[in-house]
Amino acid sequence: MKKILFVIVAMIMVFATRSAAYAADQKVAAAPGNEKAILGVAPMAAPAVKRTAPAHVVVELETIEKVGQLKHPLADQPMGYQFWTFNGTVPGPMIRVRVGDTVELHLTNNKASKNTHSIDLHAVWGQGGGANYTQTPAGGDTAIEFKATTPGAFIYHCATTDIPMHIANGMYGMIVVDPETPLPKVDHEYYIMQGEYYPAGKRGEANTKKVSLYSKTKALDERPEYVLFNAMSDGGKLEAKTGETVRLYVGNGGPNLTSAFHVIGAIFDKVYPEGALSDPHSNVQTTVIPPGGAAVVDMKIRTAANYILVDHAINRAISKGGVAILAVAGEDKPEIYKGLKKGGPGGH
Repeated sequence: MKKILFVIVAMIMVFATRSAAYAADQKVAAAPGNEKAILGVAPMAAPAVKRTAPAHVVVELETIEKVGQLKHPLADQPMGYQFWTFNGTVPGPMIRVRVGDTVELHLTNNKASKNTHSIDLHAVWGQGGGANYTQTPAGGDTAIEFKATTPGAFIYHCATTDIPMHIANGMYGMIVVDPETPLPKVDHEYYIMQGEYYPAGKRGEANTKKVSLYSKTKALDERPEYVLFNAMSDGGKLEAKTGETVRLYVGNGGPNLTSAFHVIGAIFDKVYPEGALSDPHSNVQTTVIPPGGAAVVDMKIRTAANYILVDHAINRAISKGGVAILAVAGEDKPEIYKGLKKGGPGGH
């Protein structure tokens, strides 16, 4: 009898252990797991989120102070400049998550930095958009967690005193929160960030051997020497083919100027104004992007051309560098556009 009782108790214990293990497995399976964010380095957008449910997403950023070049894309005289960056790039990488995600963001400040840095994400509900917890000294690390409550294209930037100086030295980027119902698929997605630069040196005295620093006087007067797209890559390489659809995630880091974003030779089929990924406008020529704001634009390419991205406050494009090229290969479409009688040189 005792032997039978022992066997029964043993069976119950095994069953209970297996049941507990199964329940634990089910709990783990049901909970959102950690997923490391795939970041986009300009001009490439981060890949769209394919999940149909929220997850716990981990983002890792490092603030790095490094020397680079300020350069008008159509000129040959770059200027050495002391940039402050997220992950060593300007703009900082594009972060992409899904609405409902819990985002765990880790910020480290390179030990060689001479300044404290932080991050304020416009996608965050909470004190300082994260800046109160992320004031990170050289060699330090901080972290925040937030819920991605609202779909849209949002700017992030450093928010350490003096904030305009940190932004004007290159500390800005974009976080995209994809909606539950994804935007329509397109053939290409690119990431463009406008920013203005206030070096102590003058643009005409460009010199890569001499490293220029930020001029607070010029910044207060809102007199940038350069207004650039994707400052560390001359805009970057943007390509497409006739008939393809291109989506541009366009942000304005500022710190001061409002952008009149336009693509010469094209019309935006859709514009999601101010970064709101709902109720797009149709058939738009130029869209306004304030400092600290964004827009998303879609274009189906009608004919082959080198399409010129500009801030249509046009002196910024011609004189200060606010230019990038979308190179479209493929068929010319004479029913869309053709020359009849050519004049002299000039034009764009």
